[in-house]
Amino acid sequence: MLLGIPDYGTFFVAALLIVLLPGPNSMFVLSEAARRGVRRGWAAALGVFVGDSVLMGLTFLGAASLLRGNPVVFSVVKYLGAAYLAWIGLRLVRAGLAALRRPTRAEAEPEAAPTRRGGSFTTALVLSLLNPKAILFFVAFFVQFLRPDSPRPLGDFLVLATTMQVLSMLYLGALILAGTALARGFRRHRRTAGGLTGAVGAVFVGFGVKLAATSL
Repeated sequence: MLLGIPDYGTFFVAALLIVLLPGPNSMFVLSEAARRGVRRGWAAALGVFVGDSVLMGLTFLGAASLLRGNPVVFSVVKYLGAAYLAWIGLRLVRAGLAALRRPTRAEAEPEAAPTRRGGSFTTALVLSLLNPKAILFFVAFFVQFLRPDSPRPLGDFLVLATTMQVLSMLYLGALILAGTALARGFRRHRRTAGGLTGAVGAVFVGFGVKLAATSL
């Protein structure tokens, strides 16, 4: 037992496996690093970190009960998130098709990624926050490793949340390194880059459809 957390080792392994599962956040970080470079990748990773931290904080404050008790609120957030995912995906698909039609240097650069300085961070932050399933997941997952009679519930929760965030950032850092390696290949093969950009866009649209189809 670590502090008031029973079976911390099991939590660590489970958290690692969950972090490694592909999802829209990790896909966005990888695509930003591959198409826009290391700085954009880390900006997106920071947006995911802040967004997940906010969701974890809301989880501790009881936002999951609000979502469960108010299906309308859950549906509004869910459909906003689904629409946002689909919007990102469609822009990526459009950028990929443009690169395939005319694979010049200018058009091979993806149009879907934001061009302003804070765009990657903001997009990743909104992407993370507009996912009501995340709050429900955190409360369902964390509660299995917390003692209801713990004298330090906040401290125990922070240990779990910090562990999850450290694992997440390490994984996103690895994706950013992979993305920079992909970027070098993309610069040499514009049509391949366009095809992969469109494929990533289709995956994002799929994420949006999946989120829209979920229920409490």
